[in-house]
Amino acid sequence: MSRFEIKAQPLTTEAFGPFGDVLDCAGDPDKIINAGLCGRYHDLAQLDFGDGRAGVSLFKAEPRSLPYTLDLLERHPQGSQCFVPMSEHPFLVIVAPDEGGKPGTPQAFLTVPGQAINLHRGTWHGVLTPLHAPGLFAVIDRIGDGANLEEVHLNPSYTVSSG
Repeated sequence: MSRFEIKAQPLTTEAFGPFGDVLDCAGDPDKIINAGLCGRYHDLAQLDFGDGRAGVSLFKAEPRSLPYTLDLLERHPQGSQCFVPMSEHPFLVIVAPDEGGKPGTPQAFLTVPGQAINLHRGTWHGVLTPLHAPGLFAVIDRIGDGANLEEVHLNPSYTVSSG
């Protein structure tokens, strides 16, 4: 049984700001480099690894479809987590505010091609949810000692649909 329906909204810097950073090449670059042949969009993510170090991993996730059943949220209390798609396909991003150590009401966002995200440390979020194959992402997150994963199963679940 679904608790609520969540309408996915477009991913914007303003709407996603409380949860993390939107990485894209909107607007003019901050710098022109490489003999004028490359625009650099500088320092777009607040990476935070606490007492760990940055690691780069590749994730290959099964594509999902909308409507999507949201029944699990997780967070990483010791570090941020950055997802960079390795294809030009949109993906679904689900986040929720923290309410006393538990997730509050989730929000869903749909990326457009060329967008990546960085989840701030401790942000409740859904699992990696590509909407098209191959579901391949570069992930920059914390490598280090200690537990860095909390999960909450949602019962009843939420249904996420396109906006």
